[in-house]
Amino acid sequence: MTKAEERALAKRLVAEIGRMADETERNLRFMEVCGTHTVAIFRAGLRQMLPEGVALVSGPGCPVCVTPDAYMDKAIAYAKRTDVILATFGDMLKVPGSASSLAEAQADGADIRIVYSPMDALPIARDNPGKKVVFLAVGFETTAPTAAGAVLAAKEAGIANLYLLSAHKLVPPALRALLADPLVAVDGFILPGHVSVITGLSCYSFLADEFHTPGVVTGFEPLQILRSLYRLMKQVSAGEARIENEYESVVRADGSPVARRVVDMVYEEADAAWRGIGIIPKSGLRMRETFADYDIERLLPLDIPMGAGRPGCRCGEVLRGIVTPRECPLFGGACVPTHAVGPCMVSVEGVCAAWYKYGQGRFSYGRR
Repeated sequence: MTKAEERALAKRLVAEIGRMADETERNLRFMEVCGTHTVAIFRAGLRQMLPEGVALVSGPGCPVCVTPDAYMDKAIAYAKRTDVILATFGDMLKVPGSASSLAEAQADGADIRIVYSPMDALPIARDNPGKKVVFLAVGFETTAPTAAGAVLAAKEAGIANLYLLSAHKLVPPALRALLADPLVAVDGFILPGHVSVITGLSCYSFLADEFHTPGVVTGFEPLQILRSLYRLMKQVSAGEARIENEYESVVRADGSPVARRVVDMVYEEADAAWRGIGIIPKSGLRMRETFADYDIERLLPLDIPMGAGRPGCRCGEVLRGIVTPRECPLFGGACVPTHAVGPCMVSVEGVCAAWYKYGQGRFSYGRR
């Protein structure tokens, strides 16, 4: 398809979305769950293209953003130990804890190393047998298989000084929590493509079956996102609710059984804390008892409360789609990417970071 053909199709899709929106005679709010979708939507200017009365709402799809202060405080506490090397993805460095960040701990002398995969922590552990190498296992269903794979590889190689500090989150329980929240009003979900590669589609069926809320799994190209909105609008217009797949080239109905099997070997479901939402039942992963030797919290447990957050920061409400970033009094002033107050401004997938870079002050979320 040529660029001209893509533009023509985009215009037709937007026109159809507008026509159906007019027929519904009410404002509609669709939530893109994934932080990568948020960035893609802004980069392509899709919000500007949508007709009045159709709003896109950003959800809790940034793993860095939903990680609570208590986890960061634990990570910082472990990093400050002289017998620990902390391995982490780079976007975790500036995420604030209750009083400081990993970047500050690193500046104070903590041995913190940036890695691009959990597997990168294995040679660090092998080369430093006198140290405890702790990998910060943060992410959704997409990253859990590689963290689990690193543990299995360490066990097979006889590497006994590699540990995980686990904070993996599961997307479907968070969607259930959002729909049960009276302050959150959405008419449908743009479901995450990368997560769905692992999970498949059936895990979302409760959206339609229990809440009569449609969902469409989609990729990250502008036309894919517009087609997912068109599909959502068709369902809403017809009074229907089902889960559809706009990303069939990548996402299979049953997902990746192999990846899920690897995760199930190492992890089990557990209640988990989400920033701005609180404890969501069965929404996280903890290491099974059979892999307790690789769990730093079992070896060196820390009792750290969740914390009350930062005065004025509205990250929790932003992550639930209740307010836009520009409704936070810190946004664009005290909180900018170079000195972020909240995690939503830290991560490149953070809602506030995307709004600041691409759409500061230009959009609203419509009715609530």
